[in-house]
Formats: sequence, structure tokens, C-alpha cells
Amino acid sequence: MEVKKMWNTYSLHHTSSGNILQSKPVVQNEQPKTFGMTSAISLAGPKPFDIQKTTELEETLKAHGCFESDDEMKHRLEVLSKLNDLVKDWIRDLSENVKKLPASVVENVGGKIHTFGSYRLGVHNKGADIDALCIAPRHMDRSDYFTSFFELLKEQSEVTELRAVEEAFVPVIKMKFSCIEIDMLFARLALKEIPEDLDLRDDNLLKNLDPKCVRSLNGCRVTDEILRLVPNKETFRLALRAIKLWAKRQGIYSNVLGYLGGVSWAMLVARTCQLYPNAVAATLVHKFFLVFSKWEWPQPILLKQPDNTDLGFPVWDPRVNPSDRSHVMPIITPAYPQQNSTFNVTISTRTVMQEAFRNALALTEDIMIGRPGITWENLFEPSSFFFKYRHFVVLLASALTQDNLLEWVGLVESKIRILIQTLDKNSLIKLAHISPEQFEPLESEKDSVTTIWFIGLEFEKTENLSIDLTFDIQNFIELVHMSAVQQQKFKEGMKIDAKHVRRKELVKYLPMSVLQRHKKLAVSSSTSLNSSTGDIHHSQSATTLPSGTPPGGDAKIRKRSSDASLPTLTTKRERNDSASNDVFVTPNSSESQPMANGTDHQSERRLSSSELKDASTPAPIEPPSNVVFKWNSK
Repeated sequence: MEVKKMWNTYSLHHTSSGNILQSKPVVQNEQPKTFGMTSAISLAGPKPFDIQKTTELEETLKAHGCFESDDEMKHRLEVLSKLNDLVKDWIRDLSENVKKLPASVVENVGGKIHTFGSYRLGVHNKGADIDALCIAPRHMDRSDYFTSFFELLKEQSEVTELRAVEEAFVPVIKMKFSCIEIDMLFARLALKEIPEDLDLRDDNLLKNLDPKCVRSLNGCRVTDEILRLVPNKETFRLALRAIKLWAKRQGIYSNVLGYLGGVSWAMLVARTCQLYPNAVAATLVHKFFLVFSKWEWPQPILLKQPDNTDLGFPVWDPRVNPSDRSHVMPIITPAYPQQNSTFNVTISTRTVMQEAFRNALALTEDIMIGRPGITWENLFEPSSFFFKYRHFVVLLASALTQDNLLEWVGLVESKIRILIQTLDKNSLIKLAHISPEQFEPLESEKDSVTTIWFIGLEFEKTENLSIDLTFDIQNFIELVHMSAVQQQKFKEGMKIDAKHVRRKELVKYLPMSVLQRHKKLAVSSSTSLNSSTGDIHHSQSATTLPSGTPPGGDAKIRKRSSDASLPTLTTKRERNDSASNDVFVTPNSSESQPMANGTDHQSERRLSSSELKDASTPAPIEPPSNVVFKWNSK
């Protein structure tokens, strides 16, 4: 029972019978209650059909493995209890034997762990990791956490894959504890003792803390505040599970690559709950896509009025901070110090998400009117990424060992959004679409291991289009290399290559099964959307959006006027169409690299060019183009 008090999560509230839980509704003839920044759009409660669709939604989510079994949930609680005991014992031992505190102080010194993220929200999937925070009193140092506590974890037989990332923006210890992945942060509060009933939402706890501790606390404070601000936690959780699954299947769930991370998706769903406080989950999913397919970015999303607290920490405010004005899709955290959780979003990644919102709106309109043949499964179909574009940038990160590659891939991935931002500034590139999915080469080189990413390119319609991206690609590679050296992460054998690849050449990099699956998805998606977009349901036009949500969500994203002052990229016209065979050399290499894996794959059956092109959702028709990536080794 004590454990349940410590880590309140969905597992402790969800009914095994599958009944749709509904909090006390807001009475229709009462003065509309304000949830968040504005009054609700609708106070309507669910009709029997809405409840039926919510039951179907929950069953679909179960089929996709979105819920844990009771045994799995119990195992998580046991792991957290053991970890909490370790923290308490470590703080007590260090206080007595190293810090030499009096016995009376040691007895009550306290300490605890506090969960946050998807587990705290109650929306974690099977096998998901747990985000946790170690909270210590003022006499404990961060250096203690990364030395003596790290050594204590090493001694535990249940702990594997232990590593410390002390130099990160938010320092963290990563581990597996009894096969459960845990990311554990550290925060030292300016308190003599850490009580069990500590409320982390108290802004006064931030006084006299260093920025790293504030950032570490922020995850817990934001998660708890989100739960406080939603009208009905159960409908919020079920709707959020659906949106998270949809976003992952669409390839737009990745904060590091410029899409949205878990907390950002949670805040968007929370805002939808505020606008429709009595709706059930199926209705909320539909309204989610209605609201955000029409939202006029960069108008920010806020769950409440910003706090007036001023403890000297920077907060998101475009009136004061010029850098905040460049954010293209701001979603502001509700706890002080308020931050934009989506500062990584680029023009291209926002465009990709907006298109996904519009497509999902068409599907959910059909689901909610009961159109035959359209179910929740259609909403959760994966994206047919490789059949959306005719041109791709292929990024290849290589290292000598798997351990080195793991570290190298993390660094490269954290910088890819910068390359996307650079491509966004090129007036001849309409869209640069990065897929979060990572691939291995069809055949790895004997002395190295490699990870591959794909960026789909859509060009502006210009005659005799020819683009030279040499400068952009080389600058990106040098940036990653320099970052690795500065962070003392660079190791011999770490390399990045880049290729321009046409769709018909993807067989050199991807298994035929992947391409066939994407082709099938393209046909299926086209069929669903063609039947859905024929007549959008009348509720789309009948719904009034909140103040600050003007209609006209289909307006194209235009380049910012400030882009004119940015460095001009070289363009070259009237080149022969032979760029796909260019050889790439990394800045720190003196030898040219072959295509992705050094093989011509003559023995494999390939999808023919006609098969690759024959998809019911063809890539945009473009004029002949020549994309040039070519540079000399240093």
C-alpha cells in the first residue's frame, strides 16, 4: 500500500472490466467553467455511439500492446520500491559516514525517488522505460550521485547496462533494473530533510537551486501539473494512449529529431480535454485532430495562465527573448519556469505533422459517423514514408564497435534537426522529411558497424532544377565531428557518410520486405483517405474553435521573411543527371567510401523501377532534378 502512494499511476485507476469512467459532468445550463486559458468549446456529454466507439478504441489499443498485465505492473512497483530503498540507504550511509552528521539528523534525513513522464501519467506501454528522479537533501552533492551511488548500483545483481551521462544538459544515470529500463535524474533540494509527503509543485522548492537541479525537477513538476489541469484523468489517459500510438506509427514521435516528444503530445491532449471536458476518449481523439489541424502556429499552446513566480530562472517569453520568436510550434509547459517543449521543431517537421493531422481528421470523421470499412485500425496504420518521395538523403553513421556506435548514433541523431533546419532555408527545397526509423546496412563492413537514416526531399517546381548541397552536408558532418571532439566522445573509426538516392535505388539500402510493406501501406492509405476526404463530416465546419484558433488550417507554410538574410546556398543548373553515383568522403577520412555497404547486391532480387514507382499515393510530380553532393577529403 505504501508503494501505491508513492507511485500513483494508471494501473491503480484503470478498471479491469473495461468500463468507461466518467467524472461528474459540467451541467449544461450552468455558467461554462473555464478549463485552462479559455472556456470549453462544448460541454456535451457522450452519446451511446460515442461510448461504443471508445470501447472499440480501447480494444484496438489492447491489441497493439498498449496496456500492461497486472503482473507486469506489479513488477514495476517492486522495482521502484527496491530503488527507493537503495536511495534512502545511500543517503543515510553517506550522511553518517562521509558527511559526519549527528545521529539525530541522520535518522530523519529522508530522500526518495519520484517518477515522471509516461509512467507517472499512466500511459506507458509494455516494456516502456521509467523516468525517475532521485531527490536528496542539501548536504548531498551531484558528484556523490555520480560516484558513490553509481558504485552502489554496480554492486546490485539486478542492475545491468549501467552508464552515467554526467555531461548531458540534464545529467542522468541509465540502467536496467530487473530488466526494466530506467533513466534516473538527480536533484538536491535546499532542505535539511526530505519528507515523504513532499509536494514538488511548490515553487519555493526552486529557491537557491542550481539550473541543473531545476531542469531535473522540471519533468516531475510538469507531469504533476498536467494531471492537475485535465478535467478527467481517465479519459485523458485513454486518449493520450491513442495519440501516442498514432504518432509513433506516423513517424512523428521524436523530440530529438524535431517532432514532438511524450510531454508535448500529453499537453496537446490535455488542451483538447480542457476544450471538451465531458467528452469520452473517442470523441477527444477526433476533436484533437480537428483543433490541431486548424491551429495557426506559431500561436502557442498553454494549459493555464503563466505563473507570476520570479526566482530568476529564464522562462519562455517572445516579448523579452528574441530567440523565442523563432520557435515555429510552441507548446509551453505549465510549471514554473515555463519552457517551450518543442524548440526542436523545424518548418519541415511541423509541415509533416500538420499533414498527418489533416489526414487523421479525415479518418476520424469517418470513424465517428460509422462509415463502413473505416475502423480505428485505419488510424493506426504506419506511414508509407518510402513511397512519398522520389529523392532521399541517406545518412550513414559508422563506428568500429557496437558500444562506440551506440554513443555515436546518439550524438549524430541529436544534430540531424540542424541539417533539416539548413535544408529548410534552401528556397529550392519544399520539404525535408526525416524518418525516425533507423536501419542497418544490408551487409555491414567487416571492420565497422553502421546505422542509417533517411531524409525524404520534395523540391519546388522549377524547370531544370539542380541543387548543390555540398556545402550544407559538409558543414553538418564537420559540426557533428567537432561536437564529438569537444565532448570527448570521438573515437577512432567514427564516420558519417551521406548519399543522394532516388527511390528506385532504395533496394541498395533496404530489405525488399521493407519496401514491399511500404508499398502496400501506400496503397492501403490511399484507399482509406480517398474514401474519407470525399466529404468531410459537417461537424468540422460546425464547430467553433477557441479564441486564438482561426480557421484556415490548410494554408501552406511559407518561408519566414527573415530567411532572406541567411547565407545563400549555391545552386547549379543544367548538370547531367548522374549525381546518384557520386562518391562521399567524410572530413576526417582520406579514402572514399562505397555505397552504403560495399556490395552491388547482384545476387538479390530487387524491386524493379516500375514496382517502386507504382504506388497509389505517388510522390509529388516534379520536374527533372539533379541533386549534387560532392566534396573532397581534407
